[in-house]
This record gives sequence, structure tokens and C-alpha cells, in this order.
Amino acid sequence: MAGMEQPTHHPVTLKRAFSLPLLTFYGLGTILGAGIYVLIGEVAGSAGMAAPLAFLLAAVLATFSALSYAELSARFPISAGEAIYAQQAFGHVGLSRLLGLLIVTIGVVSSATLVRGFVGYFQLYVPLADWLIIVLLVVLLGALAIKGIMESAWVAAATTLVEVAGLLLILLVAGERLAELPARLPELLPGASGVTALGIVAGAFVAFYAFVGFEDMVNVAEEVREPARTLPRAIVLSLVITTVLYLLVATVAVLTVSPAQLAASGAPLALVYAEATGREPHFIASIGLAAVINGALIQIIMASRVLYGMARQGWLPALLGEVHATTRTPLVTTLALATLILLAALWLPLITLAEVTSLITLGVFAMVNLSLWRIKGKEPLVAGVPLFPRWLPLCGFLFSLLFILFQLWHWLR
Repeated sequence: MAGMEQPTHHPVTLKRAFSLPLLTFYGLGTILGAGIYVLIGEVAGSAGMAAPLAFLLAAVLATFSALSYAELSARFPISAGEAIYAQQAFGHVGLSRLLGLLIVTIGVVSSATLVRGFVGYFQLYVPLADWLIIVLLVVLLGALAIKGIMESAWVAAATTLVEVAGLLLILLVAGERLAELPARLPELLPGASGVTALGIVAGAFVAFYAFVGFEDMVNVAEEVREPARTLPRAIVLSLVITTVLYLLVATVAVLTVSPAQLAASGAPLALVYAEATGREPHFIASIGLAAVINGALIQIIMASRVLYGMARQGWLPALLGEVHATTRTPLVTTLALATLILLAALWLPLITLAEVTSLITLGVFAMVNLSLWRIKGKEPLVAGVPLFPRWLPLCGFLFSLLFILFQLWHWLR
């Protein structure tokens, strides 16, 4: 009626649920899930006894990009982070859209990697067919991601505590092997037992996937309390804790079980536990299951938020930016992603999924580092934002590019 104000309809927004501790656990969950529980055997297969060195090299590479993400997330605390960073740096919508879709691809392939890794641990309990385990797990994860961010965040945080406890258990039962380290240190260096520097770099390329995850944290920026302050701190904390755990566990693993045995096992840490204790590894296998589930869940959440953020920027169809009024989650994007993950997990082997994820991630990291380098040239000072030297993202770009070239050469030779 005339003279009456029409009601204003505001779009449903995401819910701010993450504090610093919860976001740190979220980051730990997505980083820890695949790296040590699933891929340590693959790393040992390439790097041999020098597997800890491969993890250290991967950590150094990841650190440059992690610090770039820390600064960028404080500058631009928005979902679809990488796409936003590229837009701010280069102002090209096509490039930003491509970068965002690459991040979604990483989420899909990474989740599929974790789902494949889940099969080896689960079959220690129930000898079901691979395809049936994969289908049931993806359906469960998709339903949980749709249920709500608070529920997913608390599941992720609780499961992360279990994951860390599992790694600490490995250190407890096999930690006495560290006493052998001074005498056996030469075995862990290049040249020992036939391990070459190229083998260590190849192992580091696979191990790099173990550090994929800290970048996921920026894509829940619109669900973080005080994001400009919380995000950088959580990223750094997650990476430091993860690196220490990886180095310790990788060291006791190769000192306890031969690299060939680790490489041949579908549940490598369960094998380490069995060798160290002489007992059935059911407990550590159950923790491995939880770790893998957690990592896959977080990847689904991340990828759905990237599509949501890009749609809200007008770079993708508006349907992908719709949020369900009850669950406050992007329903359509989550369903689409679960379908893609299911297809990838059913058709591609574990090592292929991990290597493809690492290659795409390095490409994204190279672009993110270059974006920060360019942004810092245009706006070097921002109040309230942690600022790093401009050479740091340039080094991150160059190291990422070198690793990409090495892997391409390794595949073609």
C-alpha cells in the first residue's frame, strides 16, 4: 500500500564461529590428516631414510607461502581468498576466476586423496570393497558439511585433538628410537643407502602435500571472529606445530621400520605402532581413520566457500552463492563438490591424486606470492596488518616455480 515502507530483504550470510583456538585446530586438522597418516609411506618410497629431510625441505617451501597468506588474509579477510588477492594485484577477473577454480580443484582432488587413504586403514577392520567404502564416506562427509559450520568446526576440532594424540602415541611407543639418532644420523642424509638428492627432492614434492591446508583457513575468513587479527596468527601456529610433529614422527618411523616396508603399507603409521609394540595396531588405525575423515571434511568446506565467495563477487552463477536459510551453509556447492570428489576417488590412485594436488597447489602458491609482491609495491603499509619484507613473497614465487619445473622434468624423464 502507498505510504507503507516495503520490508528490506537481506541475503543470508555465513555465521562467524571461529575463534583463534578453534581456527588453529581447524588448520591443524586439514594439514595433519593426509600428510603423516597416509603419505609418509610414499615419501619414504622416494626419499628412503632421508624422509625426515624431505619433510623439512617441504616445510621450508611451505613457510614462504604461509607467511604470504598470513599477510594477505589480514589485508583482505574475505572468502575466495586467493581469487580476491589476484584481483587486488592484477585487476583481471579472468585470472581471478581461474585461480579460484584451481583452489576448488585442489579441494576436490585433496579430498579424494584422503578418501583413498581412508580405505587402507578401514580395511584393517572390515574387508569391504574399495568402492563401497568410498561411496559411504563421501555421502557422510557431504551430509556433515551441509549440516552447519559450527557442527563441522567442532567435529574438526575434536578430531584434530585425536589426530595429535595419535602422533604423540607414536612418539611415545617408538620414541626410544630417537636415542639411536646420533649413531644413525648418517643414514638419514643424502647418499646413504643409495638415496640421492633427487630422491629427496622427489620425496619433498610428495611431502609438500602434507603441508597443504593452511591456505584453506583463509577461505573461511567470513566465518572468523576478528579475521584480520585471528587469521595470521592461526596460520603461523598451525604450520609450526605441524612441522615439529612431522619431523619427529618421520624420524622415528624410518628408524623403526624400513622405508621399503613403509612404502608398501596402506596404513604406514599402524605398521610403525605394531613394530614398536608387538601389538595389533587397531587403536592407531582408528586414529588414522579419524584423521583422514577430518582432513576430507575440511577440504569440502574450503572448496564450497571458494565457490560461494566467487559467486558473491559475480564471477560465477549466483546459484553457487546461495546460503541455505536453516543450515547457513552453501547447499548447492557442497552437493556438487561431493559428487566430484566421489568420481575422483573412485577413478584415480592415491599417489596420482597427491602429486596432482601438489602440482596445482604450487601453481596457486606461486601466483599468491606474486600477488602479494605486487600489492606490497602499490600499498606497502597497512595499519593493523602484519607486514613482511617484499623479498619474502618473491622467494616464495621462485621456489614454487622451481619445484613445479622439477616435478615436470621428473615426470618426463
